[in-house]
Amino acid sequence: MARPKTGETPIRNVRVPDGIWDAVKAKAKAEGRTITDVVVTALHRYAATPTKTTAPERPAASEEKTG
Repeated sequence: MARPKTGETPIRNVRVPDGIWDAVKAKAKAEGRTITDVVVTALHRYAATPTKTTAPERPAASEEKTG
């Protein structure tokens, strides 16, 4: 059963590769943290850094998958 809505923050959807998600989930559990806490902390840190003048180039989705 899903947790009831608290009304405090909106629900967001993101796509995360399984390998990263599983590693974060395991580490967060070991630290007694929630994935939400980990993600919000990372986003706070990201938002607090100065904006770069140009974004780094990312490979096209078809180039990211190898093997």
